[in-house]
Amino acid sequence: MPYTLNQFCDDAHALLKSQPLAEALPKAAERLSQLLLNPDFVAETFSDDTPVGRRELFHDPELDFYVLAHVQEGGKTGKPHSHGSSWAIYGNARNLTEMTEYRRVNPELEENVVLEPSSKYALRPGQTHAYGPGVIHSTAHPEKAWVIRVTGTDLDKLPRYHLRKQDRVLEKA
Repeated sequence: MPYTLNQFCDDAHALLKSQPLAEALPKAAERLSQLLLNPDFVAETFSDDTPVGRRELFHDPELDFYVLAHVQEGGKTGKPHSHGSSWAIYGNARNLTEMTEYRRVNPELEENVVLEPSSKYALRPGQTHAYGPGVIHSTAHPEKAWVIRVTGTDLDKLPRYHLRKQDRVLEKA
């Protein structure tokens, strides 16, 4: 029997409630991978004419995590950013997301930020990756991509950081 969105949400809730975040996130990412490999879930969630943007699929009111479906425009590269004090799990349903993780190489007391890529990889259909609080990363989509992102809260309500490329200042968004 294929793994469903409801099963994923129940499993993610149980993992996040019963285990430390560092242990729960990789396990929840594995469960998300199972969900993304279910062709019925993918077909119900996305179609070729689904517009670019994001939709909320689920919100857990007790733990405040969200499951979001994103259609990403092709040919777009995001700026380095973090999810502040929250976390995220990215997973691809179609095409790929090129991921880059960064580390800061200058002291945090300095206003200008110098980042260096520490890891680059692609997430392909069924592949996932978890990012804990404060992990700076960026995404790129060479082609239109269908992505599921699970976040630890409504990220629009948190101070997060984006690198302004022109002056290399990490700013709160």
